Amino acid sequence: MKKILFLFLCFYTSLTYSQTKKEVVDYVNPFIGTALKGEGGTVPYVGTPFAMTSFLPQTRENKMGGMAYVYDDKHIMGFLGSHQPTIWMGDYGFMTLMPQSGELKIKATDRQVRLEHGKEVATPYYYKVSYASGKHGGSEITTEMTATSRASFFHITYPKGEKSLLYLEAGRENEGGFIRIYPDKREVHIYNKERHDAHLGPALPGFKGYYVLKFSEDFAGYGTWRDGAVSGKSVQEEGGSVGGYVEFPAGTTWVDVRIGSSFIDFEQAAVNLSKEIPARSSFVSVTKKVKKEWEEKLSKIELEGASEEDRTIFYTAFFRTLQYPREFSEYGRYYSPFDDKVHQGVSYNAYSLWDTFRAEHPWLQIMAPERVDDMVTALVQMYEEGGWIPKWPNPTYTNIMIGTHADAVIADAYINGFRDYDVEKAYEAIRKDAYVPPTDDSLHRWGDREWWNGGYEARGGLSYYLKNGYVADDRTNESVARTLEFALSDYCIAQMAKALGKTTDYEDLMRRAKNYRYLYNPKTKLFQARNADGSWAGEHSGFTEGANWTYQFCVMQDVQGLIDLMGGNESFAAALDNVFDNGHYRHDNEPGHHYVYLYNYCGRFDKAQERIPEILDTHYRNGADGLSGNDDCGQMSAWYLFSSLGFYPVTPASGEYALGIPRFPSARVELPHGKVLTVRAEGLKEHKHLPVILFNGKKLDAPFIAIRDLMKGGVLEFKAE
Repeated sequence: MKKILFLFLCFYTSLTYSQTKKEVVDYVNPFIGTALKGEGGTVPYVGTPFAMTSFLPQTRENKMGGMAYVYDDKHIMGFLGSHQPTIWMGDYGFMTLMPQSGELKIKATDRQVRLEHGKEVATPYYYKVSYASGKHGGSEITTEMTATSRASFFHITYPKGEKSLLYLEAGRENEGGFIRIYPDKREVHIYNKERHDAHLGPALPGFKGYYVLKFSEDFAGYGTWRDGAVSGKSVQEEGGSVGGYVEFPAGTTWVDVRIGSSFIDFEQAAVNLSKEIPARSSFVSVTKKVKKEWEEKLSKIELEGASEEDRTIFYTAFFRTLQYPREFSEYGRYYSPFDDKVHQGVSYNAYSLWDTFRAEHPWLQIMAPERVDDMVTALVQMYEEGGWIPKWPNPTYTNIMIGTHADAVIADAYINGFRDYDVEKAYEAIRKDAYVPPTDDSLHRWGDREWWNGGYEARGGLSYYLKNGYVADDRTNESVARTLEFALSDYCIAQMAKALGKTTDYEDLMRRAKNYRYLYNPKTKLFQARNADGSWAGEHSGFTEGANWTYQFCVMQDVQGLIDLMGGNESFAAALDNVFDNGHYRHDNEPGHHYVYLYNYCGRFDKAQERIPEILDTHYRNGADGLSGNDDCGQMSAWYLFSSLGFYPVTPASGEYALGIPRFPSARVELPHGKVLTVRAEGLKEHKHLPVILFNGKKLDAPFIAIRDLMKGGVLEFKAE
């Protein structure tokens, strides 16, 4: 009877959906950015906003340097419970399952089946795929899944007349995992200890990703496997390459599997499952619940005059910005990867700070303000538990990228009114970044992605920066980029120091915020590395993921000072033109994301308005290859969203947005505290420039607006002269 009811509910849901107006969430295309071309680094994750454990189809083995789903791939090999945030980071505490029929297949190359994109359906709240399996090519398995933050729900439809199996992988490499089958309870328990980037951080003896799987049907057979060798009727296995399988009774045509995940223990995984997907839940009801949660979030912005393509690109970008940082606490408790213990409280993880301080975190202040204080609290807790705020927690310290951009995230949140965390402890943490060099700083060159050497990098090269005003190129790698980024962070911390009445710190840090001047070479009119003795180093030495032109304008904290240094407004605008017109601009990476808005500072707002639409058209499209670069935990997407609405946060902790040009004739934005902002662009199709800007009827004197003013709501209008 329950099977008939399920089929009826699915039919009713499909019929109802087809007869109703398309909802905002249904514009999201999770395949954007999943192709190898463009290196978007995204995958079709299913789960609620900021989900702790994400679930996705798997076309290749997950590993550092590659995502588990790539649109170009021709085969699917399983479904993955994953915590991998981006291509540059590793997965950890994961598990894989794969519905099979006929014969059990263990090796990835043996169990993979042909993937046809025409048989895929992907949304933020639901994924479905059908594929041929078993002895007969025409026999198909259909796997459907939905997921909450810490749990998932699979509905598997098996072909008639063949043995119905479910493959399970608990561990794949040295750290491996554990599996225990409970046939009488229709349960399987799995934990996985692997961290693909463990070599980049400290050891975590207590780390495990736990999973409790509960099945709707009895087990007709079961067993475990180790290194590919199967042991029928075995109920437990542990080691490097281990897993198991479950066989269902003859005639079984569908099975429901509910999975709870945890970083604390199996008991907590079961609690998480019971809270998020109770036993009484149907697959349809959970899918609807997750869809509703996404619809409520994405409906905070309404577009008028946007094409169907633009809506897809916009709401997909919006979806991407609501995935990270990911939740890391479990109903009042959390496992800390910074002291390897369980604590009371709230936590988040996966902060891609070198990228996301620029636009992603400012975007969350508008669209997820209820989470900002807790996200700052999580960073402060990491400081208390590990001694430093991390630069890229995954889930613990990794010395990936440079600088300490939690400084900007925390200071910007504080300046913009977020205060529900330990403010003094937060300031103490970011002040340490500015004044305390990492252990044995002079003994390391701090190469990016070095193996963990027993210490956290923090601001590698800070000892030279404090002494000379710049990071010495003959002592520390990426010296120019470090100097510029340290100076920006100093500015951000200074703003918080000023607000807290810490005058001495403020004055010292503001002096240091101008340290970029030490590396400006007046002969080349570019930033250039210097050695410890003051001599110039190589012209192209000292940069991170770029070259001298990539970093030429990385002085967001003192744009006027940079303009003066470069010879005034005309010279500055000409240099910007050179970047955009001669192939130096790289929107696929973050250092240049603010460059187009710098025209505002040198009196050429017209050029900003000319170039912004070009960037939007060139780098964001509706397709698997629709991103020109890695989304980096929402940063690329956040740039698109801000720029589409007509404003952008150039300088963190400044309390100011630079203005651009809206992409749509009108947009309605729900702001924090019940306020509403309407953005209008009059004559957008007829005019390339809309230089007249009014806020609540009053003309603005310059192409900037205070964040505190905009957050009060009202009407922001762009008009032709």
